[in-house]
Amino acid sequence: MITNRLSKTLAAALNAQMTKEAHASQIYLSYGVWAASQGFGGTANFLFRHAQEERDHMTKILEYILQRGAQVQITAIPAPPENPVSIVNCFEKVFEHEVDNTKEIYKIVKMSLLEEDWATSNFLQWFVKEQVEEETLAMELLDKMKLTGAEKANNSALYSLDRDLGKAPDETKSAEDVTAENP
Repeated sequence: MITNRLSKTLAAALNAQMTKEAHASQIYLSYGVWAASQGFGGTANFLFRHAQEERDHMTKILEYILQRGAQVQITAIPAPPENPVSIVNCFEKVFEHEVDNTKEIYKIVKMSLLEEDWATSNFLQWFVKEQVEEETLAMELLDKMKLTGAEKANNSALYSLDRDLGKAPDETKSAEDVTAENP
């Protein structure tokens, strides 16, 4: 008896996205190591936590593929890109990566809608919301970089930003979760 409830194209796309999430984890891990080597311990901590979050995203997709009765394909993860050249460049690269990941999620959402796979479309809405949060967080970090003076930031400003990142919560609030009572 065939128990697979994913089309071949959706199973392939979800497997590819699972690998992209693993790659994202490696990118955050790599940038965290770079930040630590530059003396940005708080930033490294922040990036290491996000590496784990991306790995959790990978696992979430893996579990969904299995729940739908399809085959999980574990493939090689590409090497992370070159190290950033500065702390500002680090977060520019993070933002670019998140935007690229959003585009890939949207492609799979569109595919699920075209195939009328409502379960997969519903599953992917969590990732759509997550990507809004990830892009927002990256934009906020870039805004903070601008406030410090970006590439011309003095050591005191960078120290404060690094300290704040080390203490930052792991997740930002989505606009749909915010109310007047719970801003």
